[in-house]
Amino acid sequence: MGELEQKMHDFAVELKFEQAAAVRNQISALAGVLQQQAVETDSDNNADILAIAMQGGRVCVNLAMVRGGRHLGDKAYFPEHTENASALLDLPLADSDMPPADSELAGAESAEAAFIREILEAFIGQYYLNHTMPPTLIVGGGNVNRQLIDLFAQQAGYRVSVVYQPRSQKRIWLSMAEHNARLALAQLLAEQGSQQARTRALAQMLLPECGDLAALRIECFDISHTMGEATQASCVVYCQHKMQPAQYRRYNITDITPGDDYAAMRQVLTRRYEKHMTQAVRARDELAVAQEVTSSDDKAAQAVPVRILPDLILVDGGKGQIEVARQVLVELGLDIGILVGVAKGEGRKIGLETLVFADGRSPVALGKDSAALMLIAQIRDEAHRFAITGMRAKRAKARQSSQLETLEGVGAKRRQRLLARFGSMRGVREASIDELASVEGLSRALAEQIYRQLH
Repeated sequence: MGELEQKMHDFAVELKFEQAAAVRNQISALAGVLQQQAVETDSDNNADILAIAMQGGRVCVNLAMVRGGRHLGDKAYFPEHTENASALLDLPLADSDMPPADSELAGAESAEAAFIREILEAFIGQYYLNHTMPPTLIVGGGNVNRQLIDLFAQQAGYRVSVVYQPRSQKRIWLSMAEHNARLALAQLLAEQGSQQARTRALAQMLLPECGDLAALRIECFDISHTMGEATQASCVVYCQHKMQPAQYRRYNITDITPGDDYAAMRQVLTRRYEKHMTQAVRARDELAVAQEVTSSDDKAAQAVPVRILPDLILVDGGKGQIEVARQVLVELGLDIGILVGVAKGEGRKIGLETLVFADGRSPVALGKDSAALMLIAQIRDEAHRFAITGMRAKRAKARQSSQLETLEGVGAKRRQRLLARFGSMRGVREASIDELASVEGLSRALAEQIYRQLH
């Protein structure tokens, strides 16, 4: 293992990242073998510990791993879709085996135990699909279905013992896991509270009529390129008090003067909200048809909302960018009151940004201690990060393709074979003449010619 790690390090220093990655995969495979050996030869001191904590409408399942008697650390997981059991989530876990004081409490504890069992079984069913279950599973909080355990034990190839009331050292492990579960959940709730406070501060300042803060939707746009090359626009989404990566979108910007950020912003906003308008018109038409065949007294059918825009559109830029954005929204017949530009402050320092409005309101400098500005900066920085990563990938692909295309004697099929053999343009560049000549369709003379062109 030590020799492989040194070899991987040497490759990385020499910038031979593909070779380093291959060695890394060897290390990972060897680590899996060593762990499996430890599980098979020292089963009594190899265990996973599952502890659960519930508070504030959220649940935490904490997984602690012990291998060879050594505690390797914890990882906290926060199951989603637990809102149906919100009445149970704030019930304290029983610290003793004392019977409940009355039948009502007994019913509550029974419901709580069923809920905990459901959470634990769901976690076990998902986690151990991709991880080997150790010979011992220490579970705190409730019993789990033995058939589920036996299923994963059969997959592992040995019997798994489930311990619900551990003693001595195993009890210490479980106590640590329970303590860490409570800490992780408290941290999550504190972070969520802070994020919700930021959402509330932003809504109070910019959207005072917003009723449902959780449903508040913000879309933010940024443009990125390198001296006009590989221009990309990003759109990131904030909703439910957090960023929504699954809803992010990148837009390749074409047919503009290189480096023209205004034209790029016009193009991305037009493409984004023309689509929204088309969907809205279709939805309204469908709603009109539905109303025609529905009784006029059916208020529910007539009250279906049609969402066209987010509650707030943020644009990374000052007056110039916001003016272009304003023009696009006016052309599309959309409300410009939800359009806000985030202009960078002096020295581009965080906390000195100024908000610029499309509807004529005076610019506002919130100050570095503003909770609303913290949220705006978070969303703006995420849009910038998302745009840059996309731009760099596009640029690298374009440069790789263009450099290969300049090689004399190398057509489309040979380019494809070179990339398949060496993985990237860097791999082709680092290949020796002998390695190039080993590619199907390349003679020794052509390999020497390619090598000279690249060096």
